[in-house]
Amino acid sequence: MNFNDFTPENLDKFRLLCNFTKDERQYFELRLKNYSNVKIALEMYVSESQVSKLAKRVKSKITRIINT
Repeated sequence: MNFNDFTPENLDKFRLLCNFTKDERQYFELRLKNYSNVKIALEMYVSESQVSKLAKRVKSKITRIINT
């Protein structure tokens, strides 16, 4: 899922309706800046496996909003 493929309106909708946690929101915003998972891990001071878990949760929440 490439977040940059979404319109600004979609992105705002996700921010409003996905109920992201603080870490999920930070991940979401960094992905919008085209940060890699490695760079996100460094930025957030977490492991790459933690970033992978965040990615799955964020994508799951976005998918739920898209499918409703």
